[in-house]
Amino acid sequence: QVQLVESGGGSVQAGGSLTLSCVASGFYHSNYLMAWFRQAPGEEREGVASIDSDDKITYADSVKGRFTISRDHAKNTLYLQMNSVKPEDTAMYYCAADRSGITYCQGGHCFEATRYNSWGQGTQVTVSS
Repeated sequence: QVQLVESGGGSVQAGGSLTLSCVASGFYHSNYLMAWFRQAPGEEREGVASIDSDDKITYADSVKGRFTISRDHAKNTLYLQMNSVKPEDTAMYYCAADRSGITYCQGGHCFEATRYNSWGQGTQVTVSS
């Protein structure tokens, strides 16, 4: 019954902005660790940003200063505001949820995909030069 549905992807020119949304149903996402992951063709899935039940936020180094993760508790919706996008941001972006609700980091890595038990279908972001 848990569902995550992403939207907001599309094509944008380098330097532009885009906002992704993830609507959660079947659970109250404020109690979860929520995250955005992305995967480019031929590349491994990587964590982008996360926000936990205490609203602690973690960003990947590659997006710090450019992306902002947030949530609307009333709408049960997660957002990723993407500013100053680069061609290397091109990827399928996935919303994910971890019922533990707590940010965790191991060996300097703060995004462990296997810990997330719910995933959306993804939304494609393509950044042109």
